[in-house]
Amino acid sequence: MTSNSFVLKVEEKCETLLKELSLLTRHHLKHCPEYARLFHRLKLSQPPYGSLAEIPYLPSALFKSVDLLSVPKEEVFKTLLSSGTRGSTPSRVYLDRETAQRQTVALATIVADFIGSERLPILIVDTEDVIRDHSLFSARGAALVGMLTFGRDPFYLLDRDLVGREAEFQDWRKRHLEEPWLIFGFTSMVWKYFIPFLNGTVPPKSIVLHGGGWKRMEAEGITNQDFKFRLKEKFGIERCYNYYGMVEQTGSIYMECEEGVLHASDFSEIIFRNPDNFEEAKGGEVGVVQTLSVLPKSYPGHSLLTEDLGREVEIDRCPCGRKGKTFQIVGRVPQAEPRGCSDVG
Repeated sequence: MTSNSFVLKVEEKCETLLKELSLLTRHHLKHCPEYARLFHRLKLSQPPYGSLAEIPYLPSALFKSVDLLSVPKEEVFKTLLSSGTRGSTPSRVYLDRETAQRQTVALATIVADFIGSERLPILIVDTEDVIRDHSLFSARGAALVGMLTFGRDPFYLLDRDLVGREAEFQDWRKRHLEEPWLIFGFTSMVWKYFIPFLNGTVPPKSIVLHGGGWKRMEAEGITNQDFKFRLKEKFGIERCYNYYGMVEQTGSIYMECEEGVLHASDFSEIIFRNPDNFEEAKGGEVGVVQTLSVLPKSYPGHSLLTEDLGREVEIDRCPCGRKGKTFQIVGRVPQAEPRGCSDVG
């Protein structure tokens, strides 16, 4: 498959991203007073920068406690909320139309690289209630709306009480028995609701696209390999794509390829930092994940330190043919709040 979002080798991409991210840093320093105050208070280095690792980062958790906007409030037309654990304060991310459009375009090109451009009938392992309010989206709702663009004739498998809509599903299923489906949902929901619910045949060449919810899966002793094996064993589904992403950088998702590793696209980069001193970790060493994205203009979310741990796998040498850095997520920073974007029921 010809790649549209993974064509730049890391050296070339870093040169391009360095220029764009330096400009974004200047933009947010000029237009976001809270961001500028943090720079001044913490004595962070000002652009230009000599490498991506020099670009200052914000902790992703900061969006839970501080409203960070680089546009006037009247230009905000959509607010995204992270779910977090029950009772916790969600992150709030403010989008203007330009940033939302940038995110939509990036998401479309990244995902199409894996599933193709044909719009398949889409089966959503969720309830339509999560997208009722189009001005205020949870992480689940934002991901769902983003994925709707890749399918047609969407069907929501669950009602508002998270009970399978059996009769309606059978009608939808009959309409699309002769063509592949795109099946989308958060990982734990696909495991809990889709796999037990369906007893009939799934059309050949159907695709499962899923992400998030791994904290719950791991607590139950279920691995990524278990997940894929079960889908193949029960339904014959071989094309199963996991992704890593966060509401604070919507659009810049990291897709898992056929080799079982995550890829940084041409829109983003990933850095791993030693948890003891936050220096850049050496290749292959486990570190705290820093994500960089050229997409956020309405809020300073272009360089974030997450609460996840990961490690680099390879650079520009993945057998799948895509260029760029590949990596794995291996866990959470100790005592970090679990991300609960797919915690339900």
